[in-house]
Amino acid sequence: MAQNALIRAWKNQHKLLDPNRKKEWISQIARNEALRERERRVPDPVDDPDLGAEEDADLLALVEGSGVWEALQALSDQERELLTLRYESDLTQSAIAEQLGIPEGTVKVRLYRAREKLRKRPEIQ
Repeated sequence: MAQNALIRAWKNQHKLLDPNRKKEWISQIARNEALRERERRVPDPVDDPDLGAEEDADLLALVEGSGVWEALQALSDQERELLTLRYESDLTQSAIAEQLGIPEGTVKVRLYRAREKLRKRPEIQ
């Protein structure tokens, strides 16, 4: 998994916008790779309603207790959609722009602003 993340980072190093944030960039790639790996290994709870119920409850409790939920709810629908497309669907900024029918530069600015709003929220510090 870590090896796949490093290979992905190496292949996409041209996409790193801020060399001073390389550590954060690679960490996000590793997180996305871990999520991909988990999806490959874990059976879909929809197929078995009892499967994953405890894990979902634990995850929900963690998210609610961390303040992340409140921080995300404070964002606009548009901001949440952009963050979902970028980090949950793992789409590139150009793919998001194409999907939403807006310029890539607009996607970059809006993602930056949404992330900044989250960074400034005291409940997730």
